[in-house]
Amino acid sequence: MTAPVPSPMASASPNPAGVRITSLEERISGTGTGSSPLATQEYFVNMGPQHPSTHGVLRLVLRLDGETVREVVPVLGYIHRGIEKIGENGTYRQFVHLVDRMDYLSALANNWAVTMVIEKAANMETNERIQAIRTIVTELQRLHSHQLWWGVFGMDLGAFTPFFYGFRDHEILTDIFEKTIGARLTMNYIQPGGVMYDIHPDFVKDVKEFLAYFKPKLREYDALVTENVIIQQRLRGVGVLSAERAVAMGCTGPMLRASGVAHDLRKSEPYGLYGRVEFDVPVGTTGDCWDRYWVRMEEMRQSVRIVEQLIDNIPEGKHFLVKPAAKIKVPAGIHYSHLETARGILGVLLVSNGKDQPYRIHCRTPNFNNLWSITEMATGGRVADLVAILSSIDIVVPDIDR
Repeated sequence: MTAPVPSPMASASPNPAGVRITSLEERISGTGTGSSPLATQEYFVNMGPQHPSTHGVLRLVLRLDGETVREVVPVLGYIHRGIEKIGENGTYRQFVHLVDRMDYLSALANNWAVTMVIEKAANMETNERIQAIRTIVTELQRLHSHQLWWGVFGMDLGAFTPFFYGFRDHEILTDIFEKTIGARLTMNYIQPGGVMYDIHPDFVKDVKEFLAYFKPKLREYDALVTENVIIQQRLRGVGVLSAERAVAMGCTGPMLRASGVAHDLRKSEPYGLYGRVEFDVPVGTTGDCWDRYWVRMEEMRQSVRIVEQLIDNIPEGKHFLVKPAAKIKVPAGIHYSHLETARGILGVLLVSNGKDQPYRIHCRTPNFNNLWSITEMATGGRVADLVAILSSIDIVVPDIDR
């Protein structure tokens, strides 16, 4: 009679290490592993301050349990430059060029935010041409910023091709900006009382050619990334931020709208010529990485729509009503103004004592609050999801480290 073959689980020899063999279900659920040498334990990992997945010099201290993120603590200050303090030691006009070093992908909107509070406080006049130029170039830079975000977002998720596609189209707009403004990144153009230079003679033609070229490219973006099943699986249901928590944490811009809150200063408090154009405010439903991706993709289409309505109707007139060398004095008091950058609301608080230098300046930038939402969105997720969440926030760290 043949003896039965013993199963591997029923070995006659005792386990020399004394390790109890557990099931896959037990390992996943975490039951029965407390005394095992294979049990996980919490540990800390530094993500940064130099890391290929971060957008600027950022350090994240991660408390991990295996691959599970238990806590995220952003650590800032690596590129702090004291911009607000420097602003107190110069004139009002001199402060404008400093803010394009904060969120350099929204340099023109930053210029406009400071200009807006100065013009409002000093009761400075502008004209229709100035407002039309400001609206067009700021909206083009919103598109410019989202193009770069889209390329980097794909690369963060492991798809390198979108980076080349995004930069290809991003550089066309950069060339258009350079013709009029003279700079390609830290653009200093919108000034109190007007803009520094009138638009280049080729500006209207170049912009119209770009819009005709770019609209079909958005369909290319969708085919490459939006409709990619792997990308969707990486984004859907990951990094959920509810509308209530987004509001509570002070999130603005695409971050807030992706969570279902239809708040956009271009609609609720129109400035420039936004009150004269038709456009929609894209709003998400879940507040996950997918919604944040989708909102920005739709915002690119809306930016194209806004510029198309204005580009053929730029009024005639002067491009400045206050000479660049003129001294600006703001009445004593506390003054505030805000607008929508590509990443959210930038508010500028100005305290004047009646002199030609500001007594105090503070910028309420969108990136700090948006970044801090990662402390909630990433908790309980995986390390790989953390990269997707961080990229979906679209942070520019110098906007935080001022």
